[in-house]
Amino acid sequence: MTNSNDIDEVNAGSAFPRRSTVDNSQILQQLSAIQAQLSQLADFSSRMEDKLLLVSDIYRYENLQAYLQKQDWFEADLETVNIILDIAGKDQDNLKPDDVQHFPVGALKVIDKLWRTYSDNRFGFSIQLRIYQDLGGTLETTIANDRKLIEKWGEQLGWREKNQWKKCEDLNYSLSAAVGCHPSQWWNSPYGSKMTNYFLGRLMQGKL
Repeated sequence: MTNSNDIDEVNAGSAFPRRSTVDNSQILQQLSAIQAQLSQLADFSSRMEDKLLLVSDIYRYENLQAYLQKQDWFEADLETVNIILDIAGKDQDNLKPDDVQHFPVGALKVIDKLWRTYSDNRFGFSIQLRIYQDLGGTLETTIANDRKLIEKWGEQLGWREKNQWKKCEDLNYSLSAAVGCHPSQWWNSPYGSKMTNYFLGRLMQGKL
């Protein structure tokens, strides 16, 4: 027979686990809510960084924006090269593939956003990257310096014809150009496909 003291001990012993389970559940819910808030804060911070970059460097992008507004794609293409070199602090002959691995992603996103905005999403770095990835391009193919894939990509962008690379001045500088055709002159590096692959890798790392 169980006396009243035994019953009290059983009840007392069984009460703690139930209260602990409730407490743990509440803690997990609170942690989940905090994680969601931190994720939202990180997204907000990222968006603000992009906006602040454009505001703080607004004069740097004025000429590019003006050319794009006028749909002067050739001059906008040249200005894109100027901006990149200005930020890197080097001329195009001295800008090495290793240098672009550390190029500010925020600046690339601003340039890309301007090109996409004024071309109705026909031109821009992110458009070029998407086409490369649609062809099977990955970070691994950039590391492997897959030249055949780069040539296939160039054909898609309207940069190659009859197994030959076109000169920049012979490209189509109008909205009837192939999707992703521009910006184009930046890619014309003395380091060839190595620079192309390094830059594509940087675009992937920057999640353009």
